[in-house]
Amino acid sequence: MSENTHAPAPFPGATILGYPRIGQMRELKKALESFWKGTSTEAELEAAAARLRAANRARLAALGLGRDDSSIPSNFSFYDHVLDAAVAFGAIPTRFAHLRAADGSLDLAGYSTIARGVDDKAPLEMTKWFDSNYHYLVPEIGPETVFSLSSRRWIDEFVEAKEDGYLTRPVVTGPLTFLYLSKPSDDAPAGFDPISRLDDLLPVYEELLRAFADGGAEWVQIDEPILVADIDAPRAEVLANASRVYRALGDLAKRPGLFVAAPYASLDDALPVLLETGIEAIGLDLVRGAVPSGVSFAGKTAVAGVVNGRNIWRTDLDAALATLEQIKALGGEVAVSSSTSLFHVPHTLQGEEHLGKDLLSWLAFADEKVAEIVTLSTALTQGEQAVSKALAEAREALKARAAHPGTNRADVREALAAITPADFERTAFSVRAAAQDARFGLPDLATTTIGSFPQTPEIRKARAAWAKGEIDDAAYEEAMKAEIASVVKLQEELGLDVLVHGEAERNDMVQYFAELLEGFDVTVNGWVQSYGSRCTRPSILWGDVARPEPMTVKWSAYAQSLTDKPMKGMLTGPVTILAWSFVRDDQPLGVTANQVALALRQEIADLEAAGIGIIQVDEPALRELLPLKKADQPAYLEWSVNSFRLATSGAKDDTQVHTHLCYSEFGEVIDAIDGLNADVTSIEAARSRMEVLPAIRNHGFERGIGPGVWDIHSPRVPSTEEMTELLALAKESIAPKQLWVNPDCGLKTRGYEETIASLKNLIAAAKAVRD
Repeated sequence: MSENTHAPAPFPGATILGYPRIGQMRELKKALESFWKGTSTEAELEAAAARLRAANRARLAALGLGRDDSSIPSNFSFYDHVLDAAVAFGAIPTRFAHLRAADGSLDLAGYSTIARGVDDKAPLEMTKWFDSNYHYLVPEIGPETVFSLSSRRWIDEFVEAKEDGYLTRPVVTGPLTFLYLSKPSDDAPAGFDPISRLDDLLPVYEELLRAFADGGAEWVQIDEPILVADIDAPRAEVLANASRVYRALGDLAKRPGLFVAAPYASLDDALPVLLETGIEAIGLDLVRGAVPSGVSFAGKTAVAGVVNGRNIWRTDLDAALATLEQIKALGGEVAVSSSTSLFHVPHTLQGEEHLGKDLLSWLAFADEKVAEIVTLSTALTQGEQAVSKALAEAREALKARAAHPGTNRADVREALAAITPADFERTAFSVRAAAQDARFGLPDLATTTIGSFPQTPEIRKARAAWAKGEIDDAAYEEAMKAEIASVVKLQEELGLDVLVHGEAERNDMVQYFAELLEGFDVTVNGWVQSYGSRCTRPSILWGDVARPEPMTVKWSAYAQSLTDKPMKGMLTGPVTILAWSFVRDDQPLGVTANQVALALRQEIADLEAAGIGIIQVDEPALRELLPLKKADQPAYLEWSVNSFRLATSGAKDDTQVHTHLCYSEFGEVIDAIDGLNADVTSIEAARSRMEVLPAIRNHGFERGIGPGVWDIHSPRVPSTEEMTELLALAKESIAPKQLWVNPDCGLKTRGYEETIASLKNLIAAAKAVRD
């Protein structure tokens, strides 16, 4: 074991790995977007952020975390914590080097430009953070990257808290996670691996730790979730690097106490490696991971993540206490924590009284989870009698949830039991393709969009007025039909081949269905950060799922009545509905997915009956739920693919079934994508510049494929030449008959001016490559 002469203050008995940072009322979102629009200054944005941080600290202290014991984490970010690390370490791509000041620092305008892009300079690539619904920005590292401590923002925010009377715990992305998640820069030679720069990056972490010590920090949290994931790098290499990094950091003479957190799964063979270094505390995700065996925590603190940081169900406090007792048996000190950062869940249940007493009693958002952690810590140190009332309430809530009639419906269970193997199969693709060609007669490189069109302020106002009862159903329907007619007319004028109705009536691609299906509820203010200023309100899937009536048919049928061109019916797939909801945890996910699939199967039949011949069932989250451990992946892929097939396999031969996927490392799941058996698959590909193509080519994908040529997550308008180049690349790997032309994702978040300009360029690019 490395000699450890550092003696930090005791680790707090109760803590969390992180807290929601967007604001209970989305204060940061509003401040950011005002700054981007130029209606507020950088100083005003900084002031709004400082107010939000102060409010969060005060809230956590009121809930029972200590003001002066490092139990409150400092985990703020203006856009993304991985981007923060890239900026802090000077890892700025060459194309953005001009944004840096002489001292290497970056103002918030430059920071935002790297995140969002500008003109012909594409932003950093965006992808999913492990198996969550959060998106991070992928750093670009090459031999030319000069690492230095280029930003003191982490340090300044710690000092800000200290001056406010709080001794917080800074949270930074760990060096292994940072480099293993990075991609080679455009300037890097072929075969370059960012992890090869580890020795160059380590001194910057050492400098950062010394700066935290100078500022008075007693503990620093270093997040290393990469240690729990099976990645492409050899495991022996990952473990050797972990040993090297944390021996070096642990042996620093001047530093705060080091707490290495590894959420999202079990540390497994990385745990003994960390235990042999000089770090003082190790975080264990005991919701996704098991209690370790055969190890000793003597001389260390085990930070036991027994409260689920990713879902919203009330904790079984008795089970959590039993787990904590098992951890105590490993020796060392024990602290109670969330399993992950709480930025995956909404702030508080306050204001959600419409959910009803029963459902509310089953739930715990971020603030309620903090209270649970404090309760568990008190029980651990003072005995269960000290928190007997809280324990009794938790037991009663769990008992009532299990007995509720909506969680076990006979009609839904009987429908599941009646499923046969034939319900998962369609006719051979060659037969379907011939029937669809005869029905639609589409050209090579057919053009379409992914589904949604910009949600204008007028649309949102009409929907809000309807929800408040300020306008009646007829007025609302008229407003939505007017928008649909406008969208259809625009697409015809642009010359798209397959149209969409624009989804004006949908507030969110999951919530819309959750409001129409039984077994769901929705929140008023349950906002969760997806990326940057983008927030979602995940629905609550609490019971057995059933469809009482058609959900989309009248809108799609109306849109089809306005045009002779094919109109896509738009549905969200079962896996994505699960991934982007808070899903019941009392039965296997595959069972819940099949309940949703049966409801969608009924909807597809009704769309066909209404004359809709192309139906898109979006599954952008297919890879999102892929387990981090390879051994667990086959079972997941089996039920997830089967749920999609159950939803779609009742379609007629001449019904063209589309699906859409985004933010995926597609090579890892290409067999599953093929297994979906969709007639056309559109995928995110623009921001990564068609990195998916080798996997598609090598797999021999035979059905339609639409690699996106327009990154809609950036406000920039890609030129015709840029899209033409991407399409030409695609055409080298995909036969023209198979190739579709589309954006990366839906257009809901974009404005009409940029949408029209980009679609004109997209259609021109398709024509150029087609000709």
